[in-house]
Parts: sequence; C-alpha cells; structure tokens
Amino acid sequence: MPATDPVSRSHAAVLVTVSAVVAVGTGELAGGLVQAWRSPVQAVAESVIDRSPSALTRFGIRTFGTNDKLALVVGILVILAAVAPLLGLAARRRPTAAVVGFAAFGAVGVLASLDGGTPWSAVPSVAAGLAGAAVVLLAHPLVAAARPVPPGAPGAAAPAPPGRVGRRELLAGAGALTALGLVMAAGGRAIGSRFSAAASRAALVLPGARRPLPAPPAGAELGIDGLAPLYTPNSSFYRIDTALTIPQVPAEDWTLRVHGMVDDPFEIDFDELVSLGMVEADVTLTCVSNRLGGDLVGNARWLGVPLRTLLDRAGVDPDADQIVGRSVDGYTCGFPLDAAYDRTCLVAIGMNGEPLPLQHGFPARLVTAGLYGYVSATKWLGEIELTRFDRFEQYWVPRGYAARAPIKTMSRIDVPRSGQIVDAGDTVIAGVAWAQTRGIAKVEVRIDDGPFVEAELAEALGADTWRQWRLPWTATEGAHRLAVRATDGDGRVQTEERADPLPDGAAGWQSLLVTVRAT
Repeated sequence: MPATDPVSRSHAAVLVTVSAVVAVGTGELAGGLVQAWRSPVQAVAESVIDRSPSALTRFGIRTFGTNDKLALVVGILVILAAVAPLLGLAARRRPTAAVVGFAAFGAVGVLASLDGGTPWSAVPSVAAGLAGAAVVLLAHPLVAAARPVPPGAPGAAAPAPPGRVGRRELLAGAGALTALGLVMAAGGRAIGSRFSAAASRAALVLPGARRPLPAPPAGAELGIDGLAPLYTPNSSFYRIDTALTIPQVPAEDWTLRVHGMVDDPFEIDFDELVSLGMVEADVTLTCVSNRLGGDLVGNARWLGVPLRTLLDRAGVDPDADQIVGRSVDGYTCGFPLDAAYDRTCLVAIGMNGEPLPLQHGFPARLVTAGLYGYVSATKWLGEIELTRFDRFEQYWVPRGYAARAPIKTMSRIDVPRSGQIVDAGDTVIAGVAWAQTRGIAKVEVRIDDGPFVEAELAEALGADTWRQWRLPWTATEGAHRLAVRATDGDGRVQTEERADPLPDGAAGWQSLLVTVRAT
C-alpha cells in the first residue's frame, strides 16, 4: 500500500486506539449472537486460564481471590490499550502496519477460539480483526489530511479550509467511533444474556427431601460479631473455578450422562434425576488454594441425589477406581470411587434452600465431603465417567496438583482480625475449624509464648461441617501474637509444619498479630 501524508503522533495513536475499541466492540457483539461463539477477549482469556502455569494461577487467586477472572479480562484490555497507541505510531505513514496488527489480533483470537471450540467459534475474532483494519484504512487518509493546529493557537481553532478536515471533526469522529465500539460491546453482552439460565432457575421449585434434616441446634451458632456464620450465605460463598463465563444450562435442557467402566451406561434428564429422591446434607467445601486463615471455604445445606444411586444403576466395573466429573464446559475433576460410598457425595441441585445459584453450578453439581473441591466438586455437571487413576488425569493433575486430595485438619481465627486494634480488657478470640468426615474434637489457642489453652466449641452440626469455637481473653496493652490449632475426631492434631497449597492443600497453624490499646 503506498504511503500517505504522515499523521501526527497524537492523531496516529488516537486513530489506532479508537480502531481497537471498535474491534473489541465488534468481537463482543458477534460473540453475543450465538451461544457457542466466543469474543476474542473471552477466547484469549480462557486460553490463558487453561495454559497458565500453577504458580501464575496461585498468584492470581492469592492476589485477586474470587475476582481473578475479572482481573484477567481487565489485564487483557489494558494490554490492548497500551499496544494500540504504539501500533498507531508505527502506522503514521503507512496504515499497513496497523492492518497487520489487527490481523494478528484477530488471528490470536481465532487460534484461541479453535482451542476446544468449533471453527464457527472463531467468527467473532475474524469480524473483530476486519473491523479494526477497516476503520484504520478508511480513517487514515482523512486524519492525514487534517489541518494541523498552528503553534500557539488555541485548541478551538478556526474552521478548516474547504476540503480539509478540522480538529473538531476529528475529535467528533473519534468520539463517535469510540461510542460505537462501547455500544456494540454492551449490546453484545445484552444480546448474549438471552442465553441465560436465570429464568429456568427462577421457575424451578425444589422438591422436598425424603428425610429433611432438622434445624441446626441452637448451640451450633455462637453469635459473635465477625465470626463466620454457621451457614455461608449463597451470595458470599467462595467461587474458584476455570470458567471465565458462567455456563448457562436451563434445567429443562440439562442431561447427565453416566458412562465409562460401567455395565449399563445411561443418560437422564433433570426431571428423572429429581424423581430418584432427594436427600439433604450439611457439608463444608474447601478450595485447595485456601491459605492459612483464608476464606476459600464455606458451609451450606445441600439438596441432591446420592451419587451411589446413579452408580448402582449403571453397575460399576470392579476394576474402576476413579470417578470423573465433567462439566458442560469440559472441565474435569477426579476422585476415588470409594468416596461415593463411604461419605456424603451428592449430585446436588439445591443450596441453602434455593436452587443452585448460576455461579455455583446450576442446575446440578457434585458435592463430596472431605475432598478438596478441585478433585470432587464439579459445577455445571454434564457427565459422570468411571475410569482408573492410571488411565486418566483430571484437569489439575498435569498442572502439579495431587490426584488424591483429602482435606487437612484446619482452624482459623476470625475474631480479632490480623492487624486489628482492640481495647484492653475482657474480649473474645473466636473462629472456625474443619476436618470433613472426621469432625472437630478440640481447638486450642496460644497467646504469645504461653501454653495452648482449650477453647469452647459450639455444638457440632456434623462431622462434614466446620465448627465454631471461642476463647475468652483478658487482653493487656501491647502487641500480641495469637495462634490456633485443632484436633480432629480421629485424635490427630493439626500439624504445625507449614506447607503451600500446591500440591494438596495448605498446612500449618494460623498465627496473627493484634494490638491492644489502653482504654
């Protein structure tokens, strides 16, 4: 392409940046048209999630918590915003440079879209690349012909001579194209929302359990401000998974396939699952990424069908030793076959008296007591496969995590918080402890270098849930270090030796510093 009149540095940077906004908006709009299509930003973000080394994944969770995916998308957009002006400078004379850049942008999106998708999944990325290149090609001659602002002239210069484009026109055009890109992006999200399963969830009336659990005993909740409640509200229950966008599966369209090393593979729909009979179970779930004192743990009352009911119907091959749960988006977890029979293990459809929230697996998910979520708690469940550990590695195993991951005995201080300033005098130290399938028998607290003192335990809700505890404390002025440890129902004391979450969960005693001020 022949060179045109050179564009000023600022105009060139703005031109390509605006073109990038239009490209992203086009990709988002196209991605919202068909449920299986993915915008280039979404496709690239999902590819990053799948290919990130374990260290980077842990950093994201540690730094951003449940906002890790939002941070990833924002990071991609920030990179685009930084690259676009640089690309504009390279295209001051020849817009070809920017065209090549947008072709590369589209190509990256295409490659990411084809990873696990169909060829049609790449349509939004192709459209985005073409849109960005088209804006550059059409606008570059106009911007190059723009009348320069004379040195020392005010920003609102006189009208441009006939045949020339003035600064006002350039700014208006840039603003209009930017607005167009933003509107297309918002429109794509709005159009894509028609695929939401929210209406299906809202219409679902949960069936009753065959033997409903009684209300928790009054003594199971200590009622201390700042202490985690016995049941974690659905709205604040932690969410850690690999899904950049929440899979949308209406209950009326959902099916579960049971196959693999079984005598009689079968597939059932939601109504048939419900007809098998519901049970309730109180189970605390824990993420393997939870750090000492972390909040990637929560307790809920679940409603579902025992997984063993489905396995018995299928007839499990005696040589099978692993259950693989596969999400509708392809994610896999894997856990020992014995866990379906020796503990609570549900295909759950309800959480704390409501249908599963969309972000927690609606319409059905696995809930397994005593195993970290990454091996046992598949959300948006679509398949149950029976296999062997020596034949199949679930999603996280090649990334350095353990194939078998029983939850460790852990305890946490909720009150006071680390770094908190408290008043001298009578106060309380309180928290929760968990050792799913074994229960908590004792919690002890150490203040500074003193001996461990046994705390008061709330009444146990069950062996599969956390247990609240408290210890009265007469706080004296100064800085104090608090530490906690638990003993599980089998008599094993929480280990003091610290370990990182990789490969099979954090370990060690939580300790924290608080400052006590004179009253």
